[in-house]
Amino acid sequence: MVRKGRVVQPKKGAKQTTRKYTLDASGPAGDRIFDPAAFETFLHERIKVGGQTGRLGDNIVITREGQGRLSVVTHVPFSGRYLKYLTKKFLKKHQLRDWLRVVSTTKGTYELRFYNVVVDSNEDA
Repeated sequence: MVRKGRVVQPKKGAKQTTRKYTLDASGPAGDRIFDPAAFETFLHERIKVGGQTGRLGDNIVITREGQGRLSVVTHVPFSGRYLKYLTKKFLKKHQLRDWLRVVSTTKGTYELRFYNVVVDSNEDA
């Protein structure tokens, strides 16, 4: 027996979300400590899409904006924490983790800042 009047709706897929993340490294890049070009190639090689690296395609676009600013535009689910994780990994690889830290200034915007180091000149020990 078949019921009439009931229509089965097809399941909707996850809607496509477009997000833009910005990483501002203009301070360290201005001091020639941080290389934005090397960081851009690092992101191209390391970002995973579908569990595999190096398959960005049109889903993720990485561009440099000015001196020391990078923008990552994603059309697939992508976490800002993942971008922060990769940035910290790059800093560790280039031995910059002792001088630079990654700070989230606003939602979707990260900035590389120097650690605040206070030197007391009165100590003679």
